[in-house]
Amino acid sequence: MPAQIISLLDDFLSLIYPRLCYACGNSLYLNEAVICNHCLATLPLTYSHLSKDNPVARTFWGRIPVEAAAARYYFRKGGPVQRLLHNLKYNHAPEIGKFIGLIYGRELLESEVFRSVDLIIPVPLHFEKLKKRGYNQSAMFGQGLSSSMKIPIDDESLFRTYFTETQTRKSREKRWENVKSVFALKENVSLRGKHILIVDDVITTGSTIEACANRLLEMEGVRISVAAIAFPSHIF
Repeated sequence: MPAQIISLLDDFLSLIYPRLCYACGNSLYLNEAVICNHCLATLPLTYSHLSKDNPVARTFWGRIPVEAAAARYYFRKGGPVQRLLHNLKYNHAPEIGKFIGLIYGRELLESEVFRSVDLIIPVPLHFEKLKKRGYNQSAMFGQGLSSSMKIPIDDESLFRTYFTETQTRKSREKRWENVKSVFALKENVSLRGKHILIVDDVITTGSTIEACANRLLEMEGVRISVAAIAFPSHIF
């Protein structure tokens, strides 16, 4: 089919089913995907991957040993990054996670620590929530990172043993009580000596990642780094 006809069809379909930016809700141009160029240029970046001493890493100080911890964006309530996260989790838009992962993976490779990662493990969802949502939003982010960093992803070795309530409105103490014993490793899994990148969509108190890391650190020689899409701006 000639390119001109394809372009006309795209324009026609856009009138019926407009392609919208998941961050601001404005229409996307033909050369844009998932997030418009304006939002890509203005969403608040943390640059945390460029420094080991950053607000994301400080979240885990004194709790678990981490080689590095980073998030791409700061978010605040009602802002465009929170809209991205909401669309990713609740509006069936797994492409958001993959898209941001592809971009962020290239940036993480600027850091020597992240270049030494052997394996990516996303924070697991319970199978009931996975069945309801249709995908694990953290795994979508991990897939994007895996593609751009050329590092394998493992979304099977670590799993949730039981269903937990949402963490959204819980205090740090309640969040920890909610997840501290919820993760387990499959039998006969060997991650010995691996540098593992745990990935999640958002880090707030860090309780979920801490619980994941504690399980993984039970294996000899495991080192942990952390990456997320977003981190709350009010913490720093």
